[in-house]
Amino acid sequence: MLLLNVELEPRWQKGDGPVKRYERLEQIRRMDPREEASEIYRLTSVHEFPWDLARALELALYRTYAVPAIGRLLAETAELTDRPQKRYDDTALLLDAVVEHGFDSEAGRSAIRRINQMHRGYDISNADMRYVLCTFVVVPKRWIDAYGWRRMSRHEIVASAVHYRTLGRRMGIEGIPETYEEFEACLDAYEEAHFGWDEGARRVADSTLDLMTSWYPRPLAPLLRASTLALLDEPLLRAFRYEPPGAATRALVRRAVRARGRLVRLLPPRRAPHHARQNREIKGYPDGYRVAELGTWPVPGVRGCPASPGTRVE
Repeated sequence: MLLLNVELEPRWQKGDGPVKRYERLEQIRRMDPREEASEIYRLTSVHEFPWDLARALELALYRTYAVPAIGRLLAETAELTDRPQKRYDDTALLLDAVVEHGFDSEAGRSAIRRINQMHRGYDISNADMRYVLCTFVVVPKRWIDAYGWRRMSRHEIVASAVHYRTLGRRMGIEGIPETYEEFEACLDAYEEAHFGWDEGARRVADSTLDLMTSWYPRPLAPLLRASTLALLDEPLLRAFRYEPPGAATRALVRRAVRARGRLVRLLPPRRAPHHARQNREIKGYPDGYRVAELGTWPVPGVRGCPASPGTRVE
């Protein structure tokens, strides 16, 4: 999955003049990373690193499952085992609505309202909510620094932390870290204290692997599964009791993803934004969707947790 979906589409158009590969980074560096945080995050996610952000947030899902309190409850709701494609789509689209339209837009407010409606129906600790928020900040930065066509700038790192602090406040999360470094420390400490085995969490992880391999021809499934496992770190593999890939497989997969980043560096800048709703992995809404109708609808009295969270989008 991570090796095949490279999105190296041609970006030249008739009439294009000379372009600078780093011109958008120069634009970002002229902006205020705190006052203009969400605009910087939008530029980073839809112009500079749309493929990388999608892959990083997919791997962030696995980290949340490895916390037994989260993985077990996800298994109990059956959202990621019975309806994994819808669950994947809804999470990506709700977060994307905020990025594309802004926190105070009709679509952005509707998305946050839906996220909060879902969470209010379940028993979720503030600590778990804060941890999931940390994965949105830390995992993409680590992925891009390892595999992207360039590393994230300091402006982008600060802006990402501010953007998700804003999201967290609007979700009512308490004790949100102030800086990227605090987000990172919070994530690392929480994983060290809480990562562990849970049978239900393993079912959710297996279901997510099956979903991701289903996007491609069936004969490729074993290769795609092995490639994905090669990108998981040792704490994750131990938590799920997955057999670690061989050293040669891991090295080959990671070198291939790094090579993809070097190839992208040679391309001109992306001219048109690429939003998550345009990803080929989003398959559940071929006729469009309403943000206010996305997500789960908790049944009163049923306790559990979807770990992440009427404008019509065509």
